[in-house]
Amino acid sequence: MTDPLSANRRNWDARAGIHAASSFYRDRDSSYWFAPFEWDALGDVRDLDVVHLQCHLGTETIEFARRGARAVGLDFSAESVRHARELAGGAVDYVCADVYHAREALGERTFDIAYTGKGALCYLPDLPRWAREIAGLLRPGGLLYLVEFHPLLHALGPTPPPGVDPGQLVLHDDYLAGRGAQRRDSAHTYTDGPDLSTDTTAYEWRHGLGEVVNALLAAGLRITDLTETDILPWPRWPQMIRTETGWWRLPPTDPIIPVLYGLSAVKDA
Repeated sequence: MTDPLSANRRNWDARAGIHAASSFYRDRDSSYWFAPFEWDALGDVRDLDVVHLQCHLGTETIEFARRGARAVGLDFSAESVRHARELAGGAVDYVCADVYHAREALGERTFDIAYTGKGALCYLPDLPRWAREIAGLLRPGGLLYLVEFHPLLHALGPTPPPGVDPGQLVLHDDYLAGRGAQRRDSAHTYTDGPDLSTDTTAYEWRHGLGEVVNALLAAGLRITDLTETDILPWPRWPQMIRTETGWWRLPPTDPIIPVLYGLSAVKDA
């Protein structure tokens, strides 16, 4: 029987080189990957210890380092970590480990900020365990900042069913958990560049917003802010228009829906 997490690791190893060579990543400064509202929550990170979990190529990790943080990125894909180190040029420390074993892999270090998201949670089957691991990584008073694609975005699906206008928003997938691992088999990856030639199978788990919040509360973290927004760093649908920050949103004639959210949670002293 296939282990979903092992299949995902192989899938991300196969993606890493394509992503690292893509204009999707290469042609954008590390500052691009932060929504405008994120720095309002994160504040000045100078001289703070920051861990970026499930960092992939570490684009956001690099920006933390540029802003003066002592930044470390963690990802379970050895190929992603290898490319992240090359892109950072030694400015960031990267560790290869599963997020469920982050504390052990990081030598029981603690941090002022744990940052994660933008396509991370859908690869985790067990959110309570994830939340406990984060609580253990944070110092008293430390901040978790999660920026994640809204579960409604997943429910609308990456592509509409056959025969449906690609610009039409159609419910296509689950919003809530309940079906367990969902198997995806596709050679296409989300950046420009060639298709995958191997390891095209990946597994995802759906997590509603309530499930995320309740997992963090159960781990002893206190939710301090929740922002829902209608902007994305790339055009998910063909009718999306570029904003003044370079990100994308649906045109004014379309419904205003949340496609991304930012959540702050604090570990009380």
